[in-house]
Amino acid sequence: MKTITALVGLLAGFCLAPHAHALDLSLSVGGSEDANAYYRLGVQQDFTQSWWSSPSGRLTGYWDAGLTHWEADGGGSNTQSLSVSPVLVYEFSGNGIRPYLEAGIGLAVFRNNAVDERQLGSEWQFEERLGAGFRFGVGHALGLRAMHYSNAGLKKPNGGIDAYSLYYQLRY
Repeated sequence: MKTITALVGLLAGFCLAPHAHALDLSLSVGGSEDANAYYRLGVQQDFTQSWWSSPSGRLTGYWDAGLTHWEADGGGSNTQSLSVSPVLVYEFSGNGIRPYLEAGIGLAVFRNNAVDERQLGSEWQFEERLGAGFRFGVGHALGLRAMHYSNAGLKKPNGGIDAYSLYYQLRY
């Protein structure tokens, strides 16, 4: 419980700290390979720089902090997780619609060491992601994301879990 409280404090500090530029808010809806539904609320802050800018696009990124609710589909119980991750984004050039690809790896902590009936071995997990989407209008993004949670074999069992989602992101 102390770990969850500390991460909630970290997430609140991330959201309330003064920022030089805007934050984004995202909502994801998806499921795992075990057919468990999950819902994720995230807050993102863009990196202040970009690299390898060219006429075809640029490499940039953002910090992501999220709260995920995992809905039990089998005989297990619901759980929640908090995560923080840096994410690299390659955004292609475009006028109205700008496609992008993203990848990131970070840390997550689960309220318990199981998602439904899948044993994760530890509350602490690595969070890996791959995604694709497009930005449109002023501050809107829509995309698909695959996420993998695992403790990298640091504690047995290492059931890991794969999740797939549709997400919407809005700059505020």
